[in-house]
This record gives sequence, structure tokens and C-alpha cells, in this order.
Amino acid sequence: MGKYLIFLLVLLSFVACTQQKTETVVPVAIIFDTDLGPDYDDVGALTLLHALADSGKVEILATISSNKNEWVVPCIEVINTYFNRPLIPVGAPKSEGGVDLTTWHKVKWTEVLPAKYKHQTPKTSDAPDAVKVYRKVLSNSPDQGVVICTVGFLTNLKDLLLSVGDESSPLSGKALITRKVKHVVSMAGWFPEGREFNVHCDTPASIVVFENWPTDIILSGFEIGKDVLTGKKLVQMNVEGSPVKETYELCFAEGDPNGRNSWDQTATLVAAKGFEPYYNAERGIMRVDSIGKNDWTPSENGTHIRLIHKFPPEEIASMIETYMMHQPIQ
Repeated sequence: MGKYLIFLLVLLSFVACTQQKTETVVPVAIIFDTDLGPDYDDVGALTLLHALADSGKVEILATISSNKNEWVVPCIEVINTYFNRPLIPVGAPKSEGGVDLTTWHKVKWTEVLPAKYKHQTPKTSDAPDAVKVYRKVLSNSPDQGVVICTVGFLTNLKDLLLSVGDESSPLSGKALITRKVKHVVSMAGWFPEGREFNVHCDTPASIVVFENWPTDIILSGFEIGKDVLTGKKLVQMNVEGSPVKETYELCFAEGDPNGRNSWDQTATLVAAKGFEPYYNAERGIMRVDSIGKNDWTPSENGTHIRLIHKFPPEEIASMIETYMMHQPIQ
């Protein structure tokens, strides 16, 4: 009996080891849509994505600007290139309207980075049409296989939603989204009500998206990232030649001595890892009025999901900053 028991234990151990070897982590496929420039938390958010991509947990499908300012795409490419991913597709809005905003800092860090670090696209207007990039990437992706993380204006999502069939797919924008997008995570809104920057900067686009988008939209509101302060440890790192560190150093020199609010990083964290166990969530409907103010109605049938504080902000900040301090794999 003892020999049989030993044999059985060895067999079970072998099966368990085999199962562990065959279980692979499927990375979350993310399109990152950013207004990088007016604020610099976008840089921290994109760094977080690269850190998770280096660990195999994320696949960055595209990095797209929702801001028409000419320095945005070059800055995006600076970060992508620094993390050894210079070929990630980029795009920029080409439709009428939209927003062109630069940094409000005296030192124009969005001009410093492209002047000092490698990138390919000279200016944002030289980048491909964001809608074309979205449609191509989505059409080549598995059904319900893509998470869109938008931490800026809703311009590109509106343009994608209203797009028609093209060389990438005969489907309309709404049909393509329905087929290919799992959900959206958006740094948008202020709950239970308020007038938040990303929403009101392109109010017409926000209204179209929140009224017509066919998948769930997870909302990381202004109140979620407000008290999550990051960057202080980052600027103290003994690292040279980092555009991430330099961005925070330049901006910290004009303020934010205790760290910068992490609005974009909290949304990006949820896009990559999900909201559990970090946040609670409530399903409902976010409505946007003509001046960009939003309100919230809880509803089990709503397609919007707002995050609610759960972990202490300090714990979230510590986790996010660890990702922000990540260095390229040599």
C-alpha cells in the first residue's frame, strides 16, 4: 500500500507541475489614448504600461494622442523609444474641432523631451489619423480582445464611433467597437457630479461618446486620482538619461513638492489589472450637459461603471510609483 501511495503522490505532483508549466499569462491588449501635455501624469501612466508590458502582463497595441498640440506625439514616442518599443503605432485626431493644449509650466517640458531624446515623428500633425490607427488595430485583434484606456479628451473615441467602413474593415465604427472592444477605462467625470477637465475640454465629443458607446465604460473620476500623490521617489532615483524622471524633475521644480496627483495612472492601473481588489464599483449612467458638467444615476442596466475608493490612497500611490520607477530592460 505504501508503494502505491508514493506512486500516486509522485503522479499528482507531476500533473500539478505540468499544469503550472502550461498555464500562460495572456497579456491585456491595450490601446492607450492620451492628451499628454497640459499635465504630466500621462507620462507616469505610459511608464506604468511599459512596466507591465515588460513583465508580460500588458501588450501595448497603440499609443494615440487626443490632443492636437504638435509636441504630444513626439513626447509619446520619446517614452516608447526609451522603453525599447519605438515601433508602437501612434496617431492623432484629424477631425474638425478637438483641442490643442500645451503645458502650463514655465519650462515647456513637452519641448525639452523631443529636443533631447530619440523619437521618429517630428510633430503631432505628421502622425497618422487616429481613427485609421484605431480601425486597423481593432480589425486585426480578437473579438472582445481590446481594452481602450483613455486618459484625455474623448475626441478620438467620438471619431471612431462615427466612422464608416474602410480598407481595414467594412464595419461601421459602432459595429467594429461592439465586436472588438472588451471595455473602455476612462479618466473622466467627477462623481457624483462635477465639471471635469477631460470631459469639458471637448464637450461635444464627450456627449456623443457617453450617450452612444456600445460597451461598458469604467470611469476613474477626478476624485479617484486626486489624493494619490506620486513622483517624489521617482525624482530621487539615481538614474541618468530618463525622460520620465526628467519630466517630473522639471515640473516638480515649479510645484508639487509632495508629489503629483495620479489621475491618469489610476485609470491605467485599472485598464491593465482590473478594478478588484483596489476599488469598489457602481454601475449606472453618466450624463454630460452642454457645458461639460456630468451627473450620475445608479442603474443596474447602465453601461457606465464608476470607481469608488477602497484601498487607502497611500497604498495605491506606493504601487503606482513602483511601476513609474521601472527602468528599461537592457
